[in-house]
Amino acid sequence: MSLKLPAPTDDPTSPGDPTAPGDPTSPGDPTAPGHVPAASAAPAPRGGGKGRLRALDGLRLVAALMVAIYHLAFRGSGAWRGQPLEIFPHLSHAAAYGPLGVQFFFIISGFVICMSGWGRSVKAFAISRISRLYPAYWAALILVTVVLFVLGYKTVSRTDLLTNFTMLQTPAGSERVLGVSWTLWAEMRFYVLFAVTVLWRGATRKRVLAFCALWTIGALYADSSGQEFLKLALMPEYAPFFIGGIGLYLLRRFGHDLLTWGVVATGFLLGQHYAVLGLVPKPGVAVTFHRSPTVVIALVAAGFAAIAAVTLVRRVADVDWRWLTTAGALTYPFYLVHEILGTLVIEKLKAHTGIPNYGVLALAIGSMLLLAYLIYRLVERPLTPILRRALTHQANRLSEPRPASTG
Repeated sequence: MSLKLPAPTDDPTSPGDPTAPGDPTSPGDPTAPGHVPAASAAPAPRGGGKGRLRALDGLRLVAALMVAIYHLAFRGSGAWRGQPLEIFPHLSHAAAYGPLGVQFFFIISGFVICMSGWGRSVKAFAISRISRLYPAYWAALILVTVVLFVLGYKTVSRTDLLTNFTMLQTPAGSERVLGVSWTLWAEMRFYVLFAVTVLWRGATRKRVLAFCALWTIGALYADSSGQEFLKLALMPEYAPFFIGGIGLYLLRRFGHDLLTWGVVATGFLLGQHYAVLGLVPKPGVAVTFHRSPTVVIALVAAGFAAIAAVTLVRRVADVDWRWLTTAGALTYPFYLVHEILGTLVIEKLKAHTGIPNYGVLALAIGSMLLLAYLIYRLVERPLTPILRRALTHQANRLSEPRPASTG
């Protein structure tokens, strides 16, 4: 018995699109709301009076829902026992553009990682990333594996399953349990680049701008060189979105200037190119649905504009609706579980109930949001600070001088 899911690939149009959002949007440890990073020479952010950007939290969930609707209402033909383009003739046409939620995540990640890394050492940054990402990931990995095994669906080999616990299954060449987890590898590469080039010596405006310029040039060279290692390291197809988000954070922190707006504009101009290249097939290629390059460009522009609005427009940046923060907290676990378990919910409801299709879709998404909330409350909230403290203790012990050995 096997679950009828499309094979995950690294193509942004595949079921494995969404990226793990960076941190919660508070300027400190993502696991400790209200914690402020160490003081730096940089001025305080000018984009709004409040530390937490609750509207950006909400925008993360919007991006996740875009991807989820794409997976469940456009790609999930096996679960629906028919073609989603026929079952949802109007919704599927809109859902076909859902993979752009991934690019929106990358823009947000660029903003948030620059914000949360400012004033931190590489050690503190690494601890925050590990403690933020792994607990929910491990929980989702175990949950999906157990559910598939109990229901009799085909799962990955034992060795691939164990490799998945490292979160390094993509570079290791192992089959992924969670098809969507390939984007975590993109995030990890971004973290490493940012840590070793910016945080190693401390984040400053000049250093971050230099990083954006050098990464842009390097990514373009990698793309044109045909050298696979450079493409792997510099991610030309994703770099513009991370860089655009970094530029938006610099605008929020230091105010408006032509150079930084140039960074954001370059991110958009190159980003729309790679989005069209990845999502719009070349003429003559047979596909079930042809996306419009004009719509792709417009949606990329809308993504940049929306993130700029919720971070730079004071009235929007200062929105203090607490439910938006809860919505943002659900994004990561929802992203991890929605594709496989959401598809299973649809399959079972279609097989055993007479609920209308739109009702089935709503129940699938709603149940995944509920599951995400349970993972957040029962796993992330209790385990993240425990893991962070343990890693911090271990890192501090490694920094202590060892006693001289006695002969």
